[in-house]
Amino acid sequence: MRAKTFKGGIHPKEMKELSNKCSITDVFPKTKTVTIPVTMGGAPNSPVVKVGDLVAKGQIIANGDKFMNCPVHSSVSGKVKKIQNCLVTGNQEVPCIIIEADEENRTQFLEPLDPFTCDQSQALARIKEAGIVGMGGASFPAHVKLNPPKDKPIDYVLINAAECEPYLTCDERTLQESPEKVIDGLAIVMHLVNAKGIIALEDNKAYILPILEKAIQDKNYADKMSVCLVQTKYPQGSEKFIVSACLNREIPSAKLPADAGTVICNVGTVCAISDAFRLGKPLVDRSLTISGLGVEQPCNIRVPVGTLVSDLIGDVFTIKEDEIVKIISGGPMMGFAMGSASFPVAKGTSGVTFLTAKETYLEEEDQCISCGSCVAKCAMRLNPVLIVRELKAGNIDKAKRFGLMDCIECGCCAFVCPAHISIVQRVRLGKALVRQKMAEERAKQEAAKAKEAAKEVVKGEAK
Repeated sequence: MRAKTFKGGIHPKEMKELSNKCSITDVFPKTKTVTIPVTMGGAPNSPVVKVGDLVAKGQIIANGDKFMNCPVHSSVSGKVKKIQNCLVTGNQEVPCIIIEADEENRTQFLEPLDPFTCDQSQALARIKEAGIVGMGGASFPAHVKLNPPKDKPIDYVLINAAECEPYLTCDERTLQESPEKVIDGLAIVMHLVNAKGIIALEDNKAYILPILEKAIQDKNYADKMSVCLVQTKYPQGSEKFIVSACLNREIPSAKLPADAGTVICNVGTVCAISDAFRLGKPLVDRSLTISGLGVEQPCNIRVPVGTLVSDLIGDVFTIKEDEIVKIISGGPMMGFAMGSASFPVAKGTSGVTFLTAKETYLEEEDQCISCGSCVAKCAMRLNPVLIVRELKAGNIDKAKRFGLMDCIECGCCAFVCPAHISIVQRVRLGKALVRQKMAEERAKQEAAKAKEAAKEVVKGEAK
């Protein structure tokens, strides 16, 4: 089978060998306490429990009433100790519910539901009730993604099994250890959107191909489900390049995969969907990789959502504290550098990497020499040097014209930049400024509408 690919991209050291032979093991924080963010994808939630409440594993503890809300469940059986702002991935402080586990192991799962006999509205309701979001990092609510507009028919469901981010191997292990669950989850999504299915697998994991093909054959899905090998290249796992490589289609600028007739799901997401129907289990735990040369025993583990990474150090794995120069939530290309390991594993946390000086750049930025390396490697065919130049000058609108909002923040440009310019960080800041400006404009428009409405009320009363 010939591996497919896209134009551009880079080949960083994979570093998969540190953990890809490690089976996923279930572990629990030594403090028996979890710190669960109130919102982990979708519209902002509010707590529906209070300090002192006893909660069961699987019980909803935070939710909202909007279509984009995705409920959050307790990942342990225990007592709510605090509700307060805590540091999370991205170095933001957000409301979190802190729960101390007890020994009773109470559960509050949903009733199992046959995904192939229930109607579409019931299936979507189940996925929402289970709190399922994209587990590849973006954390987009699955019940929204799997309910595309009627004018955008879906003909393919793609499972992103590329896992192109260096160091991370939890998806690779899941494909080996639970292929039947992956196939079942994919079949459920295919049934829901009435489409065929493709598992996109990087060719550095080609040894998994026969495992998946056997699982497909055993379930008699060979006529509507297949595996597509794609070249091992970063950022092959980006949705635009998965679609391009597997289907030879292009997702238009500022559009979604549905505009190209596809739905894309992560390996962990389809497993969670299978559990939600077969077991009635909400998304209360997740697999992730702990890796990097700063770790004594790299591993793949499954933990309750809300587990502080720091609570696993010394018990589940040990670190070379004197050698670590950077802790990243995620992988080194698209992850977020954190000040410490005292942050919780969220639904979208696919790994934590502890990097030494050998594995990362610590040099100060030099002057850009306009060499064009970033342009040559940009898989989105953008011009990063011009975007950054306009951002430095404060010309946000010009940066947008050069493709600021189309950047996927993959980090290829920063990886090849000889001046070590923090291109991704500047792009993220620029996007934040654009979103802030848009929010201010919306607030002004809403205020103007409210003012006009008030005037109409006054006129009506005067009459």
